[in-house]
Amino acid sequence: MPAPTSYLTLLRGINVGGNNLIKMAALRECFESNGFADVSTYIQSGNVLFRSRAADLKRLTRKIERMLSEEFSYEARVVVISHDRLRAIVEGAPKGFGTKPADYLSDVIFLRPPLSAAEAMREVQTREGVDEAAAGDGVLYFSRLKAKASGSRLSKIVSSPIYPQVTIRSWSTTTKLLGKLDELPVTA
Repeated sequence: MPAPTSYLTLLRGINVGGNNLIKMAALRECFESNGFADVSTYIQSGNVLFRSRAADLKRLTRKIERMLSEEFSYEARVVVISHDRLRAIVEGAPKGFGTKPADYLSDVIFLRPPLSAAEAMREVQTREGVDEAAAGDGVLYFSRLKAKASGSRLSKIVSSPIYPQVTIRSWSTTTKLLGKLDELPVTA
């Protein structure tokens, strides 16, 4: 049997605008009752950290979507990322990304397979002098100038055909989630 791997599940579309309200305690309980170990959550936007012996990411994603849909009566769509992959996403950010939070709002747009970064880049609009977007492995890195944030085109993603296949987290949340995965116990 494979050793447990640390994972992060990013839920999309919960606890936003009064829709799909899920308490974090209920979310933790759902994961625990379905055999996941060392379950924790981070903030209300639906970030679940856990350990599992599952090795097939597609199968694991389907299992989580099915259990959440059944438990919370909504069509769950999630992005599941291993600890190693999240580390690669953080380390693979463009040079300087997220390093000037006083000047720029920086977000990671996580893509739900099979959506590729190349496909997503064709749909994501930017405004010159305001927005910058770069493709990564299964993500887009998006930053916008704070002083001109009201002119950003990031909000246009909601009306794009890729929107149901993405979930967005701030750079700060993304790096904190990596830190929380780093803290999960290592067991054999």
